[in-house]
Amino acid sequence: MPKVVDHEQRRQELAQALWRVVDRAGFEGATVRAVATEANWSMGALRYYFDSQQRLLHFAVEILIERIGARLRAHLGAGIAGPELARRLMEEFLPLDSDRGVEVTVWLAALERARTDPHLAALRRQSWEGTRQLCRLAIVELRGARRPDNSAKPLRPRALEDAAAALHVYLDGLTLHASRYPDQNPPGVVREALHTYLAALAG
Repeated sequence: MPKVVDHEQRRQELAQALWRVVDRAGFEGATVRAVATEANWSMGALRYYFDSQQRLLHFAVEILIERIGARLRAHLGAGIAGPELARRLMEEFLPLDSDRGVEVTVWLAALERARTDPHLAALRRQSWEGTRQLCRLAIVELRGARRPDNSAKPLRPRALEDAAAALHVYLDGLTLHASRYPDQNPPGVVREALHTYLAALAG
């Protein structure tokens, strides 16, 4: 009986192999050959799924965004609310463990490449908008305000929207510092910094 191949699983395996290569060598080092070697695949097998390095990179970033999105949706559907929900949502963007550390490294590399890659530039814009919407939701949960009908629109009153914008900037800065200066920013320190900032916003 012929072996049934799960093509989606194989594509996921390739994406994860690419994440590991990017984590070590950046996008420049993520050649088709390097990813095939990392995945223990032949070049021909890899090209069956992706006919270029660019298509592979795009897919890997899309899968990364989907994976983070799935975790965020799980928190939103878990029946939690208030400051606890705000903390859980914001922590998903930070490199607080090895998996999220790789995600952040790959995403930062994607942001750099997005300057010359229209597809990644579109993903960058979508990600920014999605993060801002989650920051709005976090502020509403911290302040005990009513959830907006459409988090794509600025919050009212304006003070809530300003707080969401400030949280977005703080989150990006904390993510960058935690990723690029891990010795000075171990997970416990990063988590505590986030919690302190959220508590100040709630107050």
